[in-house]
Amino acid sequence: MHFPVSGVEANPLFLLLAAFVISLLTVPAGVSGAFLLLPFQVSVLGFTSPAVSPTNLIYNVVATPGGVYRYLRERRVVWVLALLVALGALPGVFIGAVLRITYFSDPGRFKAFVGLVLLYLGARLLYETLGRVLGEKTGRSLRETAASRRPGVGEEVRTVEVSWRRIGYGFGDEDYSLGTVPVFLLSLVVGGIGGIYSIGGGSIIAPFLVVVFGLPVYTVAGAALVGTFVTSVAGVAFFQLLAETGLGSQSMVAPDWLLGLVLGVGGLAGSYV
Repeated sequence: MHFPVSGVEANPLFLLLAAFVISLLTVPAGVSGAFLLLPFQVSVLGFTSPAVSPTNLIYNVVATPGGVYRYLRERRVVWVLALLVALGALPGVFIGAVLRITYFSDPGRFKAFVGLVLLYLGARLLYETLGRVLGEKTGRSLRETAASRRPGVGEEVRTVEVSWRRIGYGFGDEDYSLGTVPVFLLSLVVGGIGGIYSIGGGSIIAPFLVVVFGLPVYTVAGAALVGTFVTSVAGVAFFQLLAETGLGSQSMVAPDWLLGLVLGVGGLAGSYV
């Protein structure tokens, strides 16, 4: 099948299967899988123009509602945290989108940036894996928390504090409180990275919330995925608006809606399994 905007020639079943597997592996951690799908589009499908960024975000828009619905059904979404993350990330996504079609419109620079982000994610995964093997407290506690709080078994999260300075929520017998400014600034930076890389940012912000702020992964995953969905919708809108400007038309930034929808359907199916 030919996708005219991107120029990709691929079997739709192959695309559906690839997106399905990626979503199946990543959604349980509160991550949409877009960070893996973009290298797949660039390296496997040969989609290297700036239009790959909004196309990747379309995948998020279509694929993440299934995971969000699951977290809503299990009452695992910390709404105050999700809102704070989204508010911080939205301006960052716009800044990142502008940088994507200007400084990072060059494929070499963009691939180098993607490589750095993947290097960070890979290093984090290696660190957590070694922590589990060596029995380190951080790596072990993350997995024990996730294992002990299976869907439908653990307690519901509840909001206990909302102010301009701090937000707090309770889970089980513990209450968790964190400053709004640090989380907002972190979300702003992550939003900028997400706007360039064309991911919602859940794969980046979730580990920071767990490791740096000490939040249980069971409660972070839902908020991260909701934030990913909101920022992805905004990102697609930003790129579409930029495509109508002189700057955007020169960079071929209009998304390939058909390709994004096909990949999104595969991701949506994977999020329900």
